[in-house]
Amino acid sequence: MTSLPSARSDREPRTVSLVTLGCARNEVDSSEIAGRLAGGGYRLLDEAADESPDVVVVNTCAFVAGAKKDSIDSLLAAADTGAKVVAVGCMAERYGQELADALPEADAVLGFDAYPDLAGLLGDVLDGHSPRSHVPVDRRTLLPLSPVSRPAAAGALSVPGHGPVPATGPVLTRRLLHDGPVAPLKIASGCDRRCTFCAIPSFRGAFVSRPADEIVAEAGWLAAQGVREVVLVSENSTSYGKDLPGRNLLERLLGDLAAVPGIRRVRLSYLQPAETTPSLLSAIARTPGVADYYDMSFQHASAPVLRRMRRFGSRESFLDLCRRIRDEAPEAGIRTNVIVGFPGETLEDLDELTGFLSGARLDAVGVFGYSDEDGTAAERLPDKLDQDEIDRRVELVTALAEELTAQRAEDRVGTEVTVLVDEVDGPDGVVGRGAHQAPEVDGCTVLTEADGLRRGDLVRAVVTGTDGVDLQARALQVLDAAPAGTVALRAVAGARC
Repeated sequence: MTSLPSARSDREPRTVSLVTLGCARNEVDSSEIAGRLAGGGYRLLDEAADESPDVVVVNTCAFVAGAKKDSIDSLLAAADTGAKVVAVGCMAERYGQELADALPEADAVLGFDAYPDLAGLLGDVLDGHSPRSHVPVDRRTLLPLSPVSRPAAAGALSVPGHGPVPATGPVLTRRLLHDGPVAPLKIASGCDRRCTFCAIPSFRGAFVSRPADEIVAEAGWLAAQGVREVVLVSENSTSYGKDLPGRNLLERLLGDLAAVPGIRRVRLSYLQPAETTPSLLSAIARTPGVADYYDMSFQHASAPVLRRMRRFGSRESFLDLCRRIRDEAPEAGIRTNVIVGFPGETLEDLDELTGFLSGARLDAVGVFGYSDEDGTAAERLPDKLDQDEIDRRVELVTALAEELTAQRAEDRVGTEVTVLVDEVDGPDGVVGRGAHQAPEVDGCTVLTEADGLRRGDLVRAVVTGTDGVDLQARALQVLDAAPAGTVALRAVAGARC
């Protein structure tokens, strides 16, 4: 939550707090919501603000059962403040009226289509009216939700290599909710895959790419706010460009973004192994300014389980992909998420998964226990495992993943890393992230002999020790200093070890 100035002619501007749950895509959505509300005359309150808001907007998450519970808890906590409460985001979009009926503490439950009119709808709520709750629709039957997030500008915005980007069509001033050297940048919305465990396409809609010029223009705007690293997010980044004319558009986009003045690191996330081409592997490894980082959505390694998930691959093919990544970039970071206890998962399937993890030398692994998701094909699959057995398998795989990723971190002792400094005055001292460490999810690097470093500096360092997946490293050289005129930066969530 952050403070944004606005003005009202008749009285002091109404105040709003914005609570964001879930993934980096939701963070971008909240950033766009903040821009809309500021433009509509609201003043957004910072987390540390002494005053209570008139209304709290909770951008909910509906990814898994735990995320839904967090969303409900956040809505209830907001209601306890005495402010009006409005639910938006994935859970509001997915359940709509059902959520409103189950949670009368929420004064409104609004879907994605309400965002353009959100400032006015909040005004209705504050004036004592009750906007009609969202009625969910399977968005796979609708036109794609176009991801519009354009920096508003007078006239055109000039971008090196692209020329003027006209400020026409839907224009939105995005407001950052955290000051800091890193920010997410949305390159697409929706997903055309039909994984049996995933409900996201039903409420996020079909896949649609943002035009490259629009993305590059927003990266330029982010750089002007002091951002040094952009993290490219979408539901499936390897599909980028399939709905646009031309070939290898994602590879070209990476180079264009790395060339934006002020942007020193571009990080790509959410890659589908079956769609990851040799040209993309090379582009990530060989494009200066692009992090050697491969966020691969493996989900499992047993071919029979993957087929039941409506995915492709096997232990052997995934290990081969990891080998090809290491051939391109030996010190690259590879992370993944896996689902344990999927319907029909046998002990042999589990052995395939643990064998893959043991051989892949991954840098970070997220382990999730399977749970039924409303409306998914997996919900109707036979051979469900007992929850106690799922929990046991999750515990086993989590312990193995923690051991293996800690060993991978130890392998980096004595090697050099390039660290983007995220924090300089926290309890851990100077803290940043190497190219293999994405913000919030992959650990961090604590720098020693780091006197005089500033947030946003890009530093060459040698790894001297580890603590789990976190590294300790001795600073050697500032490769690229943060601009002296950069506004003072505040701690970014997840920057600390």
